[in-house]
Amino acid sequence: MTLFERLRLLWHIICWRLTWSNKDLDTKPKDAVSPKFISAREAALLIPDGVTVFSNGLAGNARCSVFFWAIRGAFEKRGHPRHLTWVNVGAQGGRGKVPGTIEEIGLPGLMDRYLAGHLETCKTQLQLAENHNLELHTLPQGVMSLVLEAQAVGESHLRSEVGVGTFLDPRVGRGSALSPDAQAQYVAEDGDALHYFLPKIDIALINAPYADSEGNIYFRDAATWTENIQSARAARANGGKVFVTVSRIVPKKEAEINLRSDKVDYIVLHPYNEQTASIRQRRFWPMFTVGANVDAPAAGRKLRFINNVLKITPVRGPVEFALARLAACVFAAEVPAGAMVNIGVGFPEEVARQLVEHGLFDQLLFTTEAGAYGGLPAPGIFFSAAIDPQHLESSSRMFHRYQTDLDVAVLGFLQVDGDGNVNASHRGPRMIDLVGPGGFPDIAAGARTIIFVGCWMTGAQFALAGNSLRIAKPGPFKFVEKVTHITFSAREALRMGKKVYYVTHVGVFALTENGLELRQVMPGIDVERDILQACPARIRLPENGQVTVVDEAVLSGAGFQLHLQRR
Repeated sequence: MTLFERLRLLWHIICWRLTWSNKDLDTKPKDAVSPKFISAREAALLIPDGVTVFSNGLAGNARCSVFFWAIRGAFEKRGHPRHLTWVNVGAQGGRGKVPGTIEEIGLPGLMDRYLAGHLETCKTQLQLAENHNLELHTLPQGVMSLVLEAQAVGESHLRSEVGVGTFLDPRVGRGSALSPDAQAQYVAEDGDALHYFLPKIDIALINAPYADSEGNIYFRDAATWTENIQSARAARANGGKVFVTVSRIVPKKEAEINLRSDKVDYIVLHPYNEQTASIRQRRFWPMFTVGANVDAPAAGRKLRFINNVLKITPVRGPVEFALARLAACVFAAEVPAGAMVNIGVGFPEEVARQLVEHGLFDQLLFTTEAGAYGGLPAPGIFFSAAIDPQHLESSSRMFHRYQTDLDVAVLGFLQVDGDGNVNASHRGPRMIDLVGPGGFPDIAAGARTIIFVGCWMTGAQFALAGNSLRIAKPGPFKFVEKVTHITFSAREALRMGKKVYYVTHVGVFALTENGLELRQVMPGIDVERDILQACPARIRLPENGQVTVVDEAVLSGAGFQLHLQRR
């Protein structure tokens, strides 16, 4: 990027930081429009006590901020609405830092029960659960989106193999219940599968870009669709209400209507709504929309610059780049051109960057669980959106695809054990240590090949010396005897015939019937000293005892190349 481009992005970040609390809870259209248009304050007063509310959006995309602010204000002033059960699929918190997130309504008495797929960003809710002021639950994102779809047609449950053998399976863990005093349960064993439920949705909250004066809703220029349509249909099927907030009123275009006015009860006009984090919908960025025709790799570099400035994602160095190159090598060796791909957060984003920067972007079909089909997955605070997607669809439609068409997933981990089980959902024993499964169980269940990538140790320091790598300062191992939370069941993966790899600083491991097998080792790493004798996890060597040493180009990057297989 040029200096001018960097300065423009810095100014963009500064402006966002100075205005991210801007809101107008009393806005109503001045011109003659449908009586469905009301203010945010009026909308909050229409939510009864004790109902189940569903909010749409994922990460920084299409946040329902105006509803969160208005509901908080109503509760603080009037004490209502209260005793709500709240449901959302993807992450909607601000890590205790960013305003206008679901943390706004994390108040004792306002919520009684919270059910979400991803919890790590909802620090306020986690603290409430830690203090025994909130009943906390989780389910996989894909499962939740498909149960919503079922509610929309009058069904109440979903039978699925997703989550079998994990902490979600009552035969292994506590099911949906996370907080010690949780009374409800939204999953039950059902033979060789699981039976999933959701409380019936009474209120659906949606952030869409536009409405026309009749109250028809338009998703064009959005970055994601998530569960907009499914949650609206579920609420209506349950006799509930649908609330939509939009950034502006536009002329009616019959062919572009996504949600018709007769399916919507109330509309709140709010000019500060965001397309995605830091970007107002009224001044949306075309790069996140269909038909953008932008230079995707160049646009990706701009987004990484923003994330680096905001410290949303760790700033990577040479050792981390080497790890990403190693994972990219495993990817290229296993994945054919034309494959459908899902990329997780964290180190998987670095792997995607390697694939893109080495010219493989146009040979792969990237997708996101929020419904972006094609394009380049956006990193950090923009996660779940995509640069120049081919089209956008609902998350439930995407999870249906993942059940049959997902070739490979690149995912992160917190712990791995000798059996190959993975913990990606709980950092420690406290409620505030929870991460939640997100879409991880659904994606892992669908993918034919899974590449886990992450650190060999927590907080360790590795040093590159010439063309070798050494452990300069050890830390606690992430490869342990037994994981504390099973988010991925190795036994189920083997039963389903999946290929599974674990890529770390020290090398590459593969899942076998006998557990973890070391296949490749980084130059400079001593197999016996640094891995077999040091690691708490049980590690095996290939039958011939030979472990391939990784090419030095992976470490240095000099002359490093990637080429996919052909189908």
